[in-house]
Amino acid sequence: MKIPGAGLAKGLAVTMRTMTRKTVTAQYPDVQPDLPPRSRGVIALLEENCTVCMLCARECPDWCIYIDSHKETLPAADPNARARTRNVLDRFAIDFSLCMYCGICIEVCPFDALFWSPEFEYAETDIRELTHERDRLREWMWTVPPPPAHDVAAEEPKEIAMARKAADKLAAAAAAAAAEEGEQS
Repeated sequence: MKIPGAGLAKGLAVTMRTMTRKTVTAQYPDVQPDLPPRSRGVIALLEENCTVCMLCARECPDWCIYIDSHKETLPAADPNARARTRNVLDRFAIDFSLCMYCGICIEVCPFDALFWSPEFEYAETDIRELTHERDRLREWMWTVPPPPAHDVAAEEPKEIAMARKAADKLAAAAAAAAAEEGEQS
């Protein structure tokens, strides 16, 4: 047999318990929040690493990355060699009013020019001002945390293991040659 109003009594009991607890409200502008270590805030740019390959702009599903560049001819180091050309970055801008923070641009960048910065306070009063140029993106680069430490229990990368094996083999051959030379003397 159900008691009429039991659900109402349980609901009021929950309300009373909640009302008597002390509230914990972070006063945001005065107290900065403790962000998780890999927070996604804005995208930061390291200009020195950018080769203007345009992969980030092509892969962006929102088309919010704008890149302009020009070609520069570098003189040949050797008189018989031909001159080289390279792309020089003129403009790199991200329209954060369009960006959906998916991180595809960061993942596809083969030269590690784009990073996640935990900076999240970049609000503007006008939506047209949310297109941030490379100067602002460069400023956010200084807020990028260092990468997490490698797992000590992880297996050593194959490239390093092969290089170490080759170095050990060369060292053993050099030691054997030195020992052989010592015996002949």
